[in-house]
Amino acid sequence: MAGPPPAQPTAILRGHRGQVNAAAFVRLQDGPSPGPSSMTADSRLATGDSDGYVVLWDLTIVRPRAVWRAHENSILGLAGWDADSQIVTHGRDHKLIVWQVGVADEARLSTELPLDGESISRTASQTQEGDAAARPRPWIVHVLQVNTMNFCAFTWCGYAGTSAVAPVARTPMPADSPSSQSAERLIAVPNTLTLEAVDIWHLPSQRRINTVKLGAKEGMIMAVALFYARAAPTTLVLIAAFENGVAVVATLDGTSADGPPTILYRANPHSQPVLSLDVAPDQSYFLTSAADAVIAKHPIPLPRTSSRGQQTVPQTAATATPPQPDATKSPQKPMSLLSAALAKEPASYIKPATSLPKVEPETQPLKVFDTKHAGQQGLRIRGDGRIFATAGWDSRVRVYSAKTMKELAVLKWHQQGCFAVAFAPVAGDEQGPTDPGTVDGDTQPPTTASAAMSAAMSSSGSLMKARGSREVSVKERRLRHAVMAHWLAVGSKDSKLSLWDIF
Repeated sequence: MAGPPPAQPTAILRGHRGQVNAAAFVRLQDGPSPGPSSMTADSRLATGDSDGYVVLWDLTIVRPRAVWRAHENSILGLAGWDADSQIVTHGRDHKLIVWQVGVADEARLSTELPLDGESISRTASQTQEGDAAARPRPWIVHVLQVNTMNFCAFTWCGYAGTSAVAPVARTPMPADSPSSQSAERLIAVPNTLTLEAVDIWHLPSQRRINTVKLGAKEGMIMAVALFYARAAPTTLVLIAAFENGVAVVATLDGTSADGPPTILYRANPHSQPVLSLDVAPDQSYFLTSAADAVIAKHPIPLPRTSSRGQQTVPQTAATATPPQPDATKSPQKPMSLLSAALAKEPASYIKPATSLPKVEPETQPLKVFDTKHAGQQGLRIRGDGRIFATAGWDSRVRVYSAKTMKELAVLKWHQQGCFAVAFAPVAGDEQGPTDPGTVDGDTQPPTTASAAMSAAMSSSGSLMKARGSREVSVKERRLRHAVMAHWLAVGSKDSKLSLWDIF
């Protein structure tokens, strides 16, 4: 008996001229937010390519809404700050830029795709003038000069600390622009001078507040994650993966994000450089993929908290105070009168030496799975925690169960290697993760298109009214599908994007 036909993408987005390196679903806030777990009509798919272009795609019409050149070199990563209608891009031109982009701002931006603008030269000498004339750029809120000598994209989280950070001069914003008072956030990027170190920046002050070194000879940092632990709100967790396959979990003082790190986990499940990592929505684990065929699931240990709310560490032999030799019985040389007098002082007058206890990090991952397919990157876990996907150098996208790590689907359409994967927010992200291995697929909520059409046909009997109702229903159906579909976007070396709706 023949099996079901292979899955096919719902849509193919063509328009980039360079390979698509980054993708993310963002929301251009022009009203109250319905929550982070839902798509709306002002949601966009943001993509960045190797030429530095950013395209905002409207999935209701499958067309671009805004196109501009954000960087002079390849884009490493991008993200959306939905509450402020801001998009962050990280390019290999040593810049991290925060852009102000709302639905109203799209009207003044170009929709000419990079593939259509053949008149604009690719050379660096003519790029700035040609792009500025053909494709206006959004308002720039912040620009950080950061390190992009490696392949590690930035990560960020909201700042929940209490320490005030002195601001620097900011880029002036127009009076009619949306709120320019951004929320406080932390940005983590690799350090410029030390391969194994991470710089933590504060926005909107644009100050570097910490440089965290997490290794000695691990090589370049390949991927990072930064977040506040829900179980310990004052603990800032920093995860880094390295060129030699090592993954490290460290914690920092979340009230100021400075000070030395406490390394709680260090494991080396990979034999090749780590290519990507992602943290589970409930922060119970994180996954890493590498140039080898291994996908590893790691724990996220947190320091224990005492009844007084202070962090404690396990007692080890290193924390015990070693016995002090008796100075009065030293046979090597005679004791001076001062030394003898000090030796006879009561112990209460001698201040004991205090040293920070050493924490032994965990070294065992939760699970190491050999997929038999080398070169999987762009790993992303869906917002409900049920599945995750990877982009393969073999041009295939693989979807796995987050609970069992069983391969659920192999998506094949692109002819060249895939680099980027992005999941759209799905309704019910706040619910606990479940295992999709026992479910054939997610059932979409029933639409009201057929009911509306039948009611219109029977109420008036007018052909014109029925035709108008039919047109409205088709439009509503298309909008509902764009909003409710569980989109999986894939970016490839062939400069195309594929949209899938399978789980």
